[in-house]
Amino acid sequence: MLSLIGVVVIVVGLALRLNALLVVLVAGFCSGLVAGMTPTEILEALGHAFTQNRAVSLFIITLPVIGLLERNGLRDQAERLVQKFRAASAGRITLSYLVLRKLTNAFGLQLGGHPAMIRPLIAPMSVGAAERDLSSAAIASPRFHSLSQRIRVLNAVSENFGNFFSQLIFVASGGLLLIKSVLDKSDASVSLADMALYAIPTALISLLVMFVMCRRLDRNIRREQRLLREEYPDLSYEGGVKESADSGSDTHSISVRESQS
Repeated sequence: MLSLIGVVVIVVGLALRLNALLVVLVAGFCSGLVAGMTPTEILEALGHAFTQNRAVSLFIITLPVIGLLERNGLRDQAERLVQKFRAASAGRITLSYLVLRKLTNAFGLQLGGHPAMIRPLIAPMSVGAAERDLSSAAIASPRFHSLSQRIRVLNAVSENFGNFFSQLIFVASGGLLLIKSVLDKSDASVSLADMALYAIPTALISLLVMFVMCRRLDRNIRREQRLLREEYPDLSYEGGVKESADSGSDTHSISVRESQS
């Protein structure tokens, strides 16, 4: 039972919302001490595991780059760009990204991800499309905040659908090779091409499901936009119309006076 002390430490530490890295390190030390390892041997094992799997942490390099781009207005520029295209909607943007994600995965290109594409580009563009023709008060309202969160959720779902349900189409993908090795150990001879072929229907079904979800999202956005325009009218626009109308009436009165003189 003492050999499971590391699992208990992880469960308790995460339940108390402590620092995840510190919890894992403490759990590793507890498991190593129970197994009879010295602190030096535990540190050596941790260092060896890190160096063997250091490629997994390469995504950390992209985080400061994305942070710098966002700090310099990447998200704002994405919103302004999409608002210039009247036909662009949150659902169409999300579906287009899903199609791109599936095509790149089919050729083994890992172009995408939540930190690299969804947060800095796809989500701001989708929310920017929903903000079109809305007043600043409507955009700052709790109703639109809730709508923007639903849009971001569907953006994240599109990334998961695009990656998970299409990565096995590529014959040299890591998941497909893992399945191949397991089947070979079980004396089940299946070629990589056949397994990739069987992954295509799953990718198409996930695309169809996301198409329906994007259509529903666009309908919900149009309904919410109508309610927001009624609840938060664009007063600046109305003021401009009223001002122009007043100026027109003033011009008309001046012309009448001149004609009478």
